[in-house]
Amino acid sequence: MSRGVKLFLVALLGLALVVGVVGCSGGEQEKANTKEETMTTFDKIKEKGKIVIGSDASYKPFEYHNAEGEIVGFDVDFLNAIGKELGIEVEFVDTAFDGIIPGLNANKYDIAVSAMTITEKREKAVDFTEPYFNAGQVIAVMEGTNDIKTTKDLKGKVVAVQLGTTGDLKATKDIEGIKEVKRYEKITQAFIELKNGRADAVVNDLPVTAAYIMENSDVKMVGKPFTEEQYGIATREEDNELEKALNDAIAKLKENGTYDEIHNKWFK
Repeated sequence: MSRGVKLFLVALLGLALVVGVVGCSGGEQEKANTKEETMTTFDKIKEKGKIVIGSDASYKPFEYHNAEGEIVGFDVDFLNAIGKELGIEVEFVDTAFDGIIPGLNANKYDIAVSAMTITEKREKAVDFTEPYFNAGQVIAVMEGTNDIKTTKDLKGKVVAVQLGTTGDLKATKDIEGIKEVKRYEKITQAFIELKNGRADAVVNDLPVTAAYIMENSDVKMVGKPFTEEQYGIATREEDNELEKALNDAIAKLKENGTYDEIHNKWFK
């Protein structure tokens, strides 16, 4: 066999080995990709041992930053209890409320929890778990205000709300005669406008408003809640397995008394 033929055969063998290695690694990669594609969101959560939650941490007492900068509140304790029930860690991602649902559908986090009322409009974009909190919209005004007692009294008034919330929706579409609806990213900004005299009233969820008034005695609620609303955990529409797991955990926490303990910590 000539030297040239030998060199050709050696080169050919080397090429075959390279192709074989690439083929094997390509096959392994293909298997990995196939596994990734067939895994549900809940499978991925269990595999990494952590669930990532989108939340607007400005809605005391449900989620807010404490003096140390940590996100705390009713929702945080509740979701940590759910995480413990499911055997996974919990991580909160602070995001603006009006971007929470788009962020969820863009896979920026696994679920969204932010004192979010279950509405028909939102249910067209995401699914919700069974309700975990009953809340209603109320009107808040400054102490000494006597001409506002019901929604009818908001005619000709300036009302402050948090952008994208049920309060925003109600003030914009359902309450007739409002002079102007001022929208803010944070509910605290709406209350600041009220205190500074640039708004006549704030329309907002009862428990959050009650918590604010506990620390700001110059603000008061008037009348009764004019809506009945339920908060839910938002999931992507295709994540049925995850939704079921969350519902099972919620039911268990209500049965074993954990939910009541958390509720009493923040609201009694």
